[in-house]
Amino acid sequence: MKDKRILYVSSEVIPYLPETEISSTSFEAAKMVNNIGGQIRIFMPRFGNINERRHQLHEVIRLSGMNLVINDLDMPLIIKVASIPKERMQVYFIDNEDYFKRKATLTDEEGNLFEDNDERAIFFAKGVIETVKKLNWSPDIIHVHGWLASLLPLYLRRYYGNEPLFSGAKIVTSVYNQDFEGTLDEDMQEKVLYDGMEKEDIKHLKTPNFVNLMKLAADHSDAIITAGENIPEDLSKYLSRLNKPLLPYKNREEFSQAYQDFYTNEVLSE
Repeated sequence: MKDKRILYVSSEVIPYLPETEISSTSFEAAKMVNNIGGQIRIFMPRFGNINERRHQLHEVIRLSGMNLVINDLDMPLIIKVASIPKERMQVYFIDNEDYFKRKATLTDEEGNLFEDNDERAIFFAKGVIETVKKLNWSPDIIHVHGWLASLLPLYLRRYYGNEPLFSGAKIVTSVYNQDFEGTLDEDMQEKVLYDGMEKEDIKHLKTPNFVNLMKLAADHSDAIITAGENIPEDLSKYLSRLNKPLLPYKNREEFSQAYQDFYTNEVLSE
C-alpha cells in the first residue's frame, strides 16, 4: 500500500464525533494506511455538534465558494479542515449553513430523522467530489463509510463518470449495522433524477430505507466490506449475490492486515 492514494469518505470520524463502529473504523483504516506509507485524504460532514474551537477547524477559502445544485436550489459549499493530533492526518469537512448548522448529526432529540437527510446526502456526495477535483488529487481507492455517504459511488460512476481524475479509482463500500427506522424523503428518487441519472440506476431509491441505500452503494462499488457483525439478512444475501470482492466481518485485532490484503489482492488487482 506504500504510495497508494486512498480517499476515505465517512459520515463520522473520531475524535470529532463519539466513538462508534463507523467513526472508529474510518479513523483506524486511514491511520493504518498512513502509517505504512500510503497517502490518505479523509472527508466527513461538518455537523453542528462538532466543536470547531476545540478541534481547531478552519475554513479553506481556496476550496470554498462554489454552489452545488440540489433539487434546483443553489447551495453554497464551505470546506473546513483540521488536523488529527499526533497522527499527521488532516480531515476535510463538508459544510453548508442550511444542512449542517443544527447541533446534531442525523436525528433530532426524539431520535427522528431530519427531513432533509436525503438532500444532505446528495450535497455531501457532490461536495466531496468537487473538492477532490479542486485538490487535483487522483485516488487509487475511494472507501465509503456510513449511509449518509452511500450516494457517493452512484455520483462517481454516473454524474461524474467522465471525470478523468477518478477514471482509475476503485470504490469500496463498508456496510455497517448502524441503520435507521423508516425511510428518507419519499421524493429522494426525483431529487436524484434531477441530476440526470437513469431510473434503472436508482431503482432502490423508490423506497429510500437503510437497506436500499446500501444496496445502491454496493451496486456502484467495485468491492464490499462487511464492517458490522449483524447487518440485515436481506442486505447480506444481496451483497453475496453481486459477484464482487467481499471481505467478511473482521474484529479489531484482525482488521488491519485483512484490509491491507483486501486492498492489494482484491481491489487493486481487479
